[in-house]
Amino acid sequence: MTQLKEFNDTFLMACRGEKTEYVPVWYMRQAGRSQPEYRALKEKYSLFEITHQPELCAYVTRLPVEQYGVDAAILYKDIMTPLPAIGVQVEIKPGVGPVIDDPIRSLKDVEKLGEIHPEQDIPYVLETIKILTTEQLSVPLIGFAGAPFTLASYMIEGGPSKNYNRTKAFMYAEPKAWFALMDKLADMTITYVKAQIDAGAKAIQIFDSWVGTLNVSDYRYFIKPTMKRIFSSLKEKNVPLIMFGVGAGHLAKEWHDLPLDVVGLDWRLPIAEAREMGLTKSLQGNLDPAVLLAPWDVIEERVKAILDAGIEHNGFIFNLGHGVFPQVKPETLKRLTAFIHEYTKRS
Repeated sequence: MTQLKEFNDTFLMACRGEKTEYVPVWYMRQAGRSQPEYRALKEKYSLFEITHQPELCAYVTRLPVEQYGVDAAILYKDIMTPLPAIGVQVEIKPGVGPVIDDPIRSLKDVEKLGEIHPEQDIPYVLETIKILTTEQLSVPLIGFAGAPFTLASYMIEGGPSKNYNRTKAFMYAEPKAWFALMDKLADMTITYVKAQIDAGAKAIQIFDSWVGTLNVSDYRYFIKPTMKRIFSSLKEKNVPLIMFGVGAGHLAKEWHDLPLDVVGLDWRLPIAEAREMGLTKSLQGNLDPAVLLAPWDVIEERVKAILDAGIEHNGFIFNLGHGVFPQVKPETLKRLTAFIHEYTKRS
């Protein structure tokens, strides 16, 4: 498949705070889940099996671009993808999520962790990126990584958690081990993300999915220095950098202080309120994905309100406040994309 269409850089322009012809849109978890083609593949292959086959992974990644007309693709993979390279064995169990049988319990466990060598450890990820960016996509490809706190939460809890008690207890009780773990994960993230950029990714999103469980003062002390180091290092690559987490509106100003380009918001913090808080960088968000299961007139009303607030300033990217649900109909996302483009098109 040869790239025939003119390259659409509207998403990148919005990331940089530039004026765009219309509001660009993409959807978290747009690749997979709600698509029948993807569900058919999942009957044959696991997530990790798909990501280890570059041609197949590229197909899954580009499918929503072709089906929905979105302005960016996001690489199909999981935030757990780089962990086996540093010695963390993880299994993604259906209906449960990532499970780690040998969780971190001490400084000694942290010291056992190794380093990632992308060309050796994740060549399939880099090959997928190269296929997409040189042959298949006419929109930017977003690479991504999990942030150290979120990765640490799985590594310490042993899997998903509702309250992250073990993680926070480790953070409070074992600060030396905690900061050693943050350093290890920061090193891994920087190396992993730079490899994605070198392979062709045009933007990067860092998912700190569960960091909203922390208050502001704990974030500033235990997390923010690590994130500053990561983003400062990635800035050298000169691609847009996006931050996103769930239930983390109280941390939006902390993220805004970091050397990144776009603050991603979930549905709990309205766009207008974020601007009133002093956020001047580009914003991304933030429809509650549950709204996509409502009748179209409800969807349209909610989306208009977000767009009206978003277009008050340059630098707005429409997205969901979290990922697409499996129950969402692909035709709804296609209709929504067209509506966003048409509603915000500048004459």
